[in-house]
Amino acid sequence: MQLIILDRDGVINEDSDEYIKSPSEWKPIRGSLEAIARLHHAGWRVVVATNQSGIARNLLDLDTLARIHKTMHQRVVENGGLIDAVFFCPHGPDDNCNCRKPRPGMFTDIAERLRIDLVRVPAIGDSLRDIQAAQAVGARPLLVKTGKGFGTVSNPRLDPAVPVYDDLYSAVDALLKTSSHDEPGMQGSRN
Repeated sequence: MQLIILDRDGVINEDSDEYIKSPSEWKPIRGSLEAIARLHHAGWRVVVATNQSGIARNLLDLDTLARIHKTMHQRVVENGGLIDAVFFCPHGPDDNCNCRKPRPGMFTDIAERLRIDLVRVPAIGDSLRDIQAAQAVGARPLLVKTGKGFGTVSNPRLDPAVPVYDDLYSAVDALLKTSSHDEPGMQGSRN
């Protein structure tokens, strides 16, 4: 069974500069739930790794975050998919923790808990910090242009070797085609 790591806000659901603070604010990006279902049916384990500084900022509490994630899980299941686990960092940018992306702590926690080496494991995000966290553990980062991704594409610090896709569905489509042919690497578009 293969593993994939997904960021949440801007990849699975619509992002908000005001933060996602309640289950009713959690809105899936078109095609994202179907993409997760495709991964599940192809035998992949889907794990979410998400920074949730809204907790440190007192915009929501852990119970509310759990309800948001319950909504996400339910919507994914309704579409035939499954998210195996959700890892999150509750800290703010000034807390100097190791789990907040771009630091690799959340990814190393995933590796330890699942007893898996993350080298070449696909990790899909919409921000430079998602890409950097994946690279720090040797995972294979992929960027989507949803959420903050459209702006991230033009960031001069983005590694030009990182494949770029329009959204989670197109990234998963390319990933499944590549893995079914057992070809090394993936080709993304850089437009």
